[in-house]
Amino acid sequence: MTWRARLARKIADIDAEDWDACAGTENPFVGHAFLKALEDSGSVADDKGWAPHHLVVEDEKGAVIAVAPGYLKSHSYGEYVFDRGWAEAYERAGGRYYPKFQIAVPFTPVPGPRLLVRPGPEAESRRKALISAAVGIVTDNKLSSLHVTFATAEEARLMEGLGLTLRKGQQFHWENRGYRDFDDFLAALASRKRKAIRKERREVTDAGIEIERIEGAALTEDHWDRFFRFYMDTGSRKWGRPYLNRRFFSLLGESMAAKIVLFFARRDGRTIAGALNLVGADCLYGRYWGAVEEVKHLHFELCYYRAIDHAIERGLARVEAGAQGPHKLARGYLPRATYSAHFILDPGFRQAVANFVARESLAVDADIDELERFGPFKKTEAGDDKSAG
Repeated sequence: MTWRARLARKIADIDAEDWDACAGTENPFVGHAFLKALEDSGSVADDKGWAPHHLVVEDEKGAVIAVAPGYLKSHSYGEYVFDRGWAEAYERAGGRYYPKFQIAVPFTPVPGPRLLVRPGPEAESRRKALISAAVGIVTDNKLSSLHVTFATAEEARLMEGLGLTLRKGQQFHWENRGYRDFDDFLAALASRKRKAIRKERREVTDAGIEIERIEGAALTEDHWDRFFRFYMDTGSRKWGRPYLNRRFFSLLGESMAAKIVLFFARRDGRTIAGALNLVGADCLYGRYWGAVEEVKHLHFELCYYRAIDHAIERGLARVEAGAQGPHKLARGYLPRATYSAHFILDPGFRQAVANFVARESLAVDADIDELERFGPFKKTEAGDDKSAG
């Protein structure tokens, strides 16, 4: 395959049809519209430490055959695959860790494709071309490293085969096993977990909470005004400076309304909390939530149980409710591995990182195995999950 690579400093400089022909429709976060909303709103910009450098691979005729969302990073915030310890160690040894080259979706710890290629028999060679170009950017510009975060398992194996260091993480995902409704899902749980969930949902109702679902064309600027207030409250408390601004949500609503599901909680006629979800081909992705009043179990109701309800109703295969959260296990969300791949330019530091990641991966695997053993679903006498078949 004959190809050439170039960098685009704005997603708008790449034709949306060309980009989306590579990105596909399965995962909304790698689509041109989502990435453009981040840039057009100013949430992603050079002065925010996320300098767009999107990778484009073209064939000998100049047709776009592969793309990757790339950024030159001057810090490690908003990635959710933590490498600040690596940066500190490298700089203590006299190296310069930043800037680094990042292939990722900013502020979005959602697993999905990162090496985006037009489908066809040459798909794998096109993914290899993207990685070759990315490693070349790091090498030619003497950057410290390349990081491809929240890649698919298939992409991760490919990059490991090309010499990148594979790193594992963990999230909790809910999986739809053909449930008819929420009660059918509850019936698959162990009795104690089932009763606990029913109690949590009942307490939210008893607190006078009503839940409203808003989708698609029904979304208005008033909805976004209310939701942004909740987002800012939670974001300011959790990490001090929320990454997204108000304009981002308006742009998201303008360009991606059909993929948005917003849940609001109301009490005494007043909206007090909200949870934002995006819909993929077979998955509901929980993204942001916030509340201005404390109501026991409301977070679980809005972010987990309503998402499960919606996925069952629409026949979606999964709910992915974001990073972290072992508390999700008791609510039907099971541990699943996530993957990133890393190329470190300095050979000595590369080996040190590889040694660390090897030990870390063993711990992640052991943690997933242990959590699965204590999962919330009914067990057979042999200890197997009754609903797994």
